[in-house]
Formats: sequence, structure tokens, C-alpha cells
Amino acid sequence: MAISTSQDDDVVSEINITPLVDVMLVLLIVFIVTAPLLTNTVKVNLPKAAPTQSTDQNKAVVISVNPEGEIFLDKDKVALENFEQEIQNRKNANDKLALNLNADETVPYGTIAKLLAGIERVGVDKLSVITVPGQ
Repeated sequence: MAISTSQDDDVVSEINITPLVDVMLVLLIVFIVTAPLLTNTVKVNLPKAAPTQSTDQNKAVVISVNPEGEIFLDKDKVALENFEQEIQNRKNANDKLALNLNADETVPYGTIAKLLAGIERVGVDKLSVITVPGQ
């Protein structure tokens, strides 16, 4: 049996943080459980269709670099020294010039870096690097 005295009527100045911690842990668990559900809200099976032709009438110029380091614009062989001027001529003829870079994997990186720098100096902003899907 507890007997109360007048000295126990003092105000308790300590904060009990146990309920606060409990609430925060419950909120944390709720967010952990619901976060993955928010990223995958709608699953859709897309229909399969035959590929169509691009509506863009401008055909991209293909830059090919073979294993020996020879550079070709479409099927015309071009020296590395003349490459930038050839791209500039084609850019002057077609302001919306698009390029596809098709290089052998054994070509040294320096050759590709020089080609990319030349393309950037000319101001061509549509460049695709052609790769084979990995297995």
C-alpha cells in the first residue's frame, strides 16, 4: 500500500522519451515497407509491334573506323587530318547533321578521342555511338 505525502506533489521535470521513440520506429517501418511499392505502382505489358521507319528524313552519316584505324564517312575513306573539314562540309550542306559512330573495339582510344573532339569543334550535336547488345 502506498501512502502519499505532501512532498510527492512536486512537478516531474523529466521527459519520458520512450513513447516518442516507439512512434518514430513505427513510422520508420511504415516508410520502409511502402517505399518499394511506390516505385512499381503500375505494371504494364507492352504490345509487340514491328519496327517502323523513322519520320526524320535526314539520314545519319555513318563514321566507321576499322581495326587498322582507317576512317570512313559512309563509304568514303578519309584521312584523320581531313576528317574535321569533311564533317564541316557536310554540316554546311545539312544544318541538322546526325552522325553514327561505328568503331571496332580494337581501335585505340586516342583515335576515337580525336574524332569526337573534331565533331565537337564542328558543332554537331546529334551523335550516336553504335554498339552490339551484350550477352
